[in-house]
This record gives sequence, structure tokens and C-alpha cells, in this order.
Amino acid sequence: MSFALSRARRALIGTALLACAGMVAAQTAEGPLRLIVPFTPGTGIDLIARTVGPKLSERLKRPVVVENRAGASGNIGTEAVVRAAPDGNTLLVSVNTLVMNRSLYPQLPFDPVRDLQPVSLTSWGQLVLVTHPRTGFKTAADLVDAARKAPGKLNYASPGVGTPHHLSMELFKTTAKVFLTHIPYRGTGPAVTDLIGSQIEAMFLPIHVALSQVRSGRLVALGIGSDKRHPLLPDVPTLTEARAGEVNVDMWYGIFAPKGMPAAQVAALNREINDILRSEDVKKAFEGQGMDPASDTPEGFARLVARDADRWAALIKTQGIKAE
Repeated sequence: MSFALSRARRALIGTALLACAGMVAAQTAEGPLRLIVPFTPGTGIDLIARTVGPKLSERLKRPVVVENRAGASGNIGTEAVVRAAPDGNTLLVSVNTLVMNRSLYPQLPFDPVRDLQPVSLTSWGQLVLVTHPRTGFKTAADLVDAARKAPGKLNYASPGVGTPHHLSMELFKTTAKVFLTHIPYRGTGPAVTDLIGSQIEAMFLPIHVALSQVRSGRLVALGIGSDKRHPLLPDVPTLTEARAGEVNVDMWYGIFAPKGMPAAQVAALNREINDILRSEDVKKAFEGQGMDPASDTPEGFARLVARDADRWAALIKTQGIKAE
């Protein structure tokens, strides 16, 4: 009798525990979803998070909060997501700086490629090679010719060592077999100021940053670092068209989860995000920042990330680039 009672009690306790677990899971699912942006507010990555976030909240029927965790070239925010539980409550919104950091910071206590689960590609952004009018350069080929005649005499700017602007120029130099001296700045603003003031000869800039300066005549666009021209600057040729080498430095943007998130949950998020990216208002918001909405499966995005990691790792090794 007591044995039967004991079994009944155990069954009752087990049922109660399962019910509690279900309640906890439900509460977790209903809690806020954090979109971690590893850079400051106002960046293209921040725009993606703040555009996609509200729409994702509507679809998931739960709050979505954008949280900026800037610092260490994006590594602080990235690590916060790597260390988070893979329960669907924390996602990372990032850019291809993520894979560059893997080789620039080999001592990181995590691997930004291996320790994250790609969820969805969100967009592509293009970089444009610019100069100031006083150089007299009209095309990227003019810059290449001048650099070949006087190796190291021409300077180029970047917002800092290891930024896409920096590595894109290093790829350009390697492809064109020229040497320009790198002048790293602390941020895009000071670099652009010196470029406009003709203290620096060239720089790669995101289209939305360069656009107003090019249209006003303060800067000259020499070429787009992409496989095709951009609608915002339709008269500016690609670097290939400008006879400066086949240089594609398109920047991808995307969303990641902590490693270990169930495949079904990853697939569900991917579907929702891809649907959001197809809306006209999202397209307009992205295009205003020089970004083109794009989508892919988690598997396809993972392959893109892996290929890009290998590409930039090879460049960083060849050029001996080290983070500051």
C-alpha cells in the first residue's frame, strides 16, 4: 500500500515539475528578446536592428529590445552573445567586421565564427573609393598610376586598424600591386575631415557616408568596390570597370544566435526575418543608408561567413596586419 502510494506521489511530483518547467519556458518565450548591436547608435548595424526589431516584435508577440554594447571593435557585444544561453532571448546584429576580428585578435577567448550560429543575412553595403579634387584623379586607374610612380608617397585614411575601410584598401593595394601609406584615425569623422582638407589622398567610405560629399563636389568618387554599380551613384564605375583590378569589398550584414540554438528555432527566426526584409518600408530604410536588403538560409549564410573569414584571414596574414 505504501509502495503504491509512494509511486503515486512520485508521479504527482513529476507532473508538477513538468508543469513548472513548462511555465518557466513559456515565461522565457514571452520575455524580451535582446538584439545586441556591438557598435554605437547611428551606425548601419544599429539601423538594421531598430528597423527589424519592431516588426519582429509584432510577429513573435513579444518585446524586442535593441541594446548597444560598443567597444573593442565589436568584440564586447559579440562576446556577450557568445556567452548568452541559446534560448532565443539574445541575438547579435553584426557586419563582416566579425570575421575580420577573428584573425586580427587571435587571443580572443572565443571564436566569433565557430561560437555563433548564423541565423539570417539581412543586407549588403558597398564601399566607394574616394579622393579630394586637388589630387586631379578622375578614376581609380589614375590613383593606381600615381601610386606606382611614387610608392608610399600617397596616404590613405581609415577609421582605425582592422576596420572594413582599412582592410578593403589593403586588398586594393594587393590586387593593384601598389603601395600607399596607411594613416589610421579614431573614427570616420576625423578621417573624412582630413580627406576633404586634402591632407590625405584617398579612402574607402560606405556609400551613404560619401554620397553628400561626392554630390557637393568636396570629394571625387573613383570607383565602387563591388561587382556592379550602385543606384545611388550610377555614373561611378566599379573598380574593375575603372581598370584598377577585380576588387569586391561588399560588406554583408546579418543576425546571429549563440551556438546551440535548436535548428527548428533558427529556421523559424530565419523565416520571420526574411519576410520582414521583403517589406517596402524596410527596403526604403535600408536604401537610405546605402544598404540593399538580402536574405539567405541559415546554411547559406553560414557558408558565406566561412568563406569571408578565410578570405580576410589570408589578407591579414599576407600583409602582416595587427590590431592596435
